[in-house]
Amino acid sequence: MKLRPLVFIFSLFFFSCQEVKKEFAESAERPNIVLILADDMGYSDLGCFGGEIPTPNIDSLAYGGLRFVQFYNTARCCPSRASLLTGLHPHQTGLGGMTGHITKYPGYQGEISNNCVTLAEALKLAGYKNYMTGKWHLTGRLKDSTNWPLQRGFDNFFGSINGGANFFHPNGLLMGNELIEAGENFYYTDEIAAQTNKFLTQHRNNNGNVPFFMYTAFTAPHFPLHAPDSSIAKFKGKFDEGWDVLRENRFERMNRLGITRTNHRLSQRDPEVPSWNDETNKEWELRRMEVYAAQIYHMDRAVGKIVANLKAMGVYENTLIMLLSDNGGCAENITMKWYNFVTDRFGGSYTRQGDSLLVSNDPKVMPGPERTFQSVGKSWANLQNTPFRKYKHYTLEGGMATPLIVHWPTRIKRSGKIVRQPFYLIDMMPTLLEVARAEYPHEYKGNNIIPAKGVSMVKALEGDKTSIARKMYWEHANNKAIREGNLKLVMTGSGVWELYDLNEDPVEENDLAHRFPEIVDKMEKEWNDWAWRARVYPKKGMEEHND
Repeated sequence: MKLRPLVFIFSLFFFSCQEVKKEFAESAERPNIVLILADDMGYSDLGCFGGEIPTPNIDSLAYGGLRFVQFYNTARCCPSRASLLTGLHPHQTGLGGMTGHITKYPGYQGEISNNCVTLAEALKLAGYKNYMTGKWHLTGRLKDSTNWPLQRGFDNFFGSINGGANFFHPNGLLMGNELIEAGENFYYTDEIAAQTNKFLTQHRNNNGNVPFFMYTAFTAPHFPLHAPDSSIAKFKGKFDEGWDVLRENRFERMNRLGITRTNHRLSQRDPEVPSWNDETNKEWELRRMEVYAAQIYHMDRAVGKIVANLKAMGVYENTLIMLLSDNGGCAENITMKWYNFVTDRFGGSYTRQGDSLLVSNDPKVMPGPERTFQSVGKSWANLQNTPFRKYKHYTLEGGMATPLIVHWPTRIKRSGKIVRQPFYLIDMMPTLLEVARAEYPHEYKGNNIIPAKGVSMVKALEGDKTSIARKMYWEHANNKAIREGNLKLVMTGSGVWELYDLNEDPVEENDLAHRFPEIVDKMEKEWNDWAWRARVYPKKGMEEHND
């Protein structure tokens, strides 16, 4: 009985401290947010993920922050962007296919619908100012601004509405809603950085301490392989050992960095890719990878300029920076069949100098100049996605595993740590709304909003290593997947389910489906139930399209 007053006093003190802690959290300055998206960059291209391409500015963010090594995109450009910006599965936004894939089915409208909100729209409700630079790719309407960035929550925009772009003279370049022309000595990646910094400086001058959301969506290193000659020259000889040796070297570095586990193995080289010793067009192949590396070099330099500006503005410490890729490395092969598509979407049939475009992965044409239109192809994409197999489009790890870097000095004190819990794009919305102390709306501009589906990653940012018990789902162009714990069920368009234990076999080469048919049946039913809920079905009439 005599202890009760002490217990009572302690209880008052404890709950008082909790209230103080809560009030402190609520009164803390909300962070600025910079979200950086690379386009078609492989899982291990960055130096901090094991790549041989020097990326010192991005690596600095990684080593001063966190690297998520089991983060997923949705395996393709615009579906990933739809999911990233809305917190929904892409089909729920209307972009289960690609922009321009317009059908009568709700999951395949060819653009995001009014039944979802973008991060910019949600953050605007909480008082944020919102800016975007780069590639939008959330509508196929190139002359109707209804679904352009300024109409979806952003206060200013520089970039292009369609997919990939000519790096020297992009088609449909916009400032706000107005068409503008690329100037002399224009290179898209560099200009995205310059306009990003222009927006940030204007924000500081005009809005004081109002927090901002800056979404910078590079087109690098998406095809076409375009880079200045001086930048390409920096990588001469860098890849001369060939893709076989380079894949092995990458994997060793990934093990040393802790990206992969030492008990894991490197996947076999794609059977459609010849050994480097048997390759007959070595000079051309090396040039392709040299240009690709130059594209990433420019992107890394652009990130460095943005970071330097944040520091000059005095907001770097309380700016949450997140950097990731929209899908795995791209194995698409450019052929003459692409000519009409390229000339329609990438700025006409001629360069600014009047030269006709050379649209084809022709070994007689060295990539890099504006006149060329080529891609790295399957051989180098196999390197870019080390240690995984397959590429963009696929729901195997090579198609949708993304390097995610999170940097926030004010809140992240575990510099250089690796986060192994699995998360994916739908988790961005709840994460960013939580740190911004913003609410997800149930209604917006008179439209009912589909409830957000993801989970917040904030606890993981703070060091909690607990994996969230949930199922994760994907679908794109009949490539399907469901992950529950370490088990992943995958279909790659063949109509046959494959089952993998990602803890033991992260490169997905040991198919367990024949050994555990009951697990396959159970997970297949769960995937189908989700597919109907998430508007994957119905999808009759969908056709494949390269973009």
